[in-house]
Amino acid sequence: MNHHATDAHTLAAAYALGALDDTERKDFEAHVQACEACRQEAAEFEATAARLAGAVSQTPPAADKAQVMAAIDGVRQLPPRVPAPSAVPAIGGFLRRRAVPLALAASVAAAVLGGVAVRQTQNGQELEQRARQSQKQLDAVSAVLAAPDARTAHGKAANGALTTVVSSEQQNQAVFTAANLPAPGTGKTYQLWLDHDGTMRPAGLIDHDGTVVLAGNPADAGAVGLTLEPSGGSPQPTTDPLLLMALST
Repeated sequence: MNHHATDAHTLAAAYALGALDDTERKDFEAHVQACEACRQEAAEFEATAARLAGAVSQTPPAADKAQVMAAIDGVRQLPPRVPAPSAVPAIGGFLRRRAVPLALAASVAAAVLGGVAVRQTQNGQELEQRARQSQKQLDAVSAVLAAPDARTAHGKAANGALTTVVSSEQQNQAVFTAANLPAPGTGKTYQLWLDHDGTMRPAGLIDHDGTVVLAGNPADAGAVGLTLEPSGGSPQPTTDPLLLMALST
């Protein structure tokens, strides 16, 4: 079936993942010929999918299996999280409405699992603590991405980083994601800010590609800022903003 132009803007992630039928794929390919934003977004999703696939294809060090197996005995198994039947939407509509949040959640999960895989010296207690922290982060991110009032804004920082902010008034939280973020350099870190009527309030630190939940109250914030600051951050920006992106309303 044919889609309106407003619908086509939501299909970039599904297109990159090969989840469109033939008619939808042809319609989207025709759409991106005249829509630079969707063309760029589809390319970014394709690159992310390729990076995730490449990470999965790499064989982990042999020592990791022994450590994970040894830690299993000390980690309590949690029951599966089964949503209520009334809360489960049709798969087609869910894919179209949540294409961007799904891709962000996949990136968060990949980063968490990758971080666990490379730490070969942690004992079972440390692994359990890290798992709990990771689960807490995933829960917070997922709550924002799945919120019915979630709003998404995209931006590009002065250093070339591609950014996305998903905010929810219902959750009173916002999630920031960065891709292609250059290394901040020795003794430096990137700091996030919430702009409240011209007053910049610290909202967290980020020093590499990934996703973080912004600290502070985004409810009355008009924009999200990004600056390069000394390690540990600053109470106020000390450099010109690399990004000042208006929050979606």
